[in-house]
Amino acid sequence: MILAVIGTIIFGAIIGMLARAVLPGRQSISAPITVILGIIGAVVGYWIMPENTNGVDWLRWVVSIAAAAALTVGYGMVTGNKQVHR
Repeated sequence: MILAVIGTIIFGAIIGMLARAVLPGRQSISAPITVILGIIGAVVGYWIMPENTNGVDWLRWVVSIAAAAALTVGYGMVTGNKQVHR
């Protein structure tokens, strides 16, 4: 159980970083918020896309990254921390 939680946190951190990487400009949010949004995005991706392969589910990764990116943009809109374009 504890390994599943640790794995989810690590997976969420990776998803959060990838989501921020695909967004244009810089996002002025902290690393813990990135991890939290990544975890939520990963959970949404796993909920939307059922497992359909024995290997890596690339479509599930894409959906998780897209969900985390949408959450990052939404977080910026709610908190007023808009993206900084440089």
